[in-house]
Amino acid sequence: MSDLVTKDLSMVFDVDTGGQVHALNNINFTLKSGEILAVLGPSGCGKTTLLNIIAGFNRPTGGAVYLGDEEITGPGVDRGMVFQQGALFEWLTVSENVDFGLRMKGTDKKKSKKMVDEWLEIVGLGGFGDVPTYQLSGGMQQRIALARCLINDPDLILMDEPLGALDALTREKMQGLVLKIWKETGKTIMIITHSVEEALLLGERLFVMAPRPGRLHKEYNLPFAEMGVTQDTREIKNSREFIETREEILTMIWDMEEEIMGQV
Repeated sequence: MSDLVTKDLSMVFDVDTGGQVHALNNINFTLKSGEILAVLGPSGCGKTTLLNIIAGFNRPTGGAVYLGDEEITGPGVDRGMVFQQGALFEWLTVSENVDFGLRMKGTDKKKSKKMVDEWLEIVGLGGFGDVPTYQLSGGMQQRIALARCLINDPDLILMDEPLGALDALTREKMQGLVLKIWKETGKTIMIITHSVEEALLLGERLFVMAPRPGRLHKEYNLPFAEMGVTQDTREIKNSREFIETREEILTMIWDMEEEIMGQV
């Protein structure tokens, strides 16, 4: 596995009216192999832009991103992406979705089936392999998306609001699954979310971003992700330290939103 490093990362978009949007400015951080990072901030702070650059979907206008010794210049198999909507092939079965990447690589069918069955068990979908994907709930489809990403063994897993479309109960269960997979696989994970509570639970490191231009405003190093692997997540969320940190970050983001509204 490799560290993720951003160096003086900036992104400027040209707009149709002739102006420019400075989406990111001077982003510098190192995400160590095996760490889980949550990123949040007000709308327009560049969270998704940052993720898309790391995924290789966009090229930055300044600076660079490295995974290990390799500069990221486009999409690659060393990075896996999980979107808010699973981006699945709904007409395929669960197993066919999960092993899509393996089929594209020409993996032996027996080996592929064994890997698919193992990952379906890990994400709680054992026995669902032959079920058409469209018949499953949103939460179950996100489990498929996780398995499809992880089966290809990427060094870095990128998640863009992966639980945002789920109901509250399913979302909590999936948060626990993300922590379980992180701890059991040792994968490096970067997750974008609008939920302060979710960011606190899932991020052993947490970045709060500020907008105009998008930049890293404050970093937290938190115990809750490690605690969530073995403890009840509801109890963690009701702890004094969790609540105090949540309120601090909510106030920080609220103040940013008020400032933005005052500039409009």
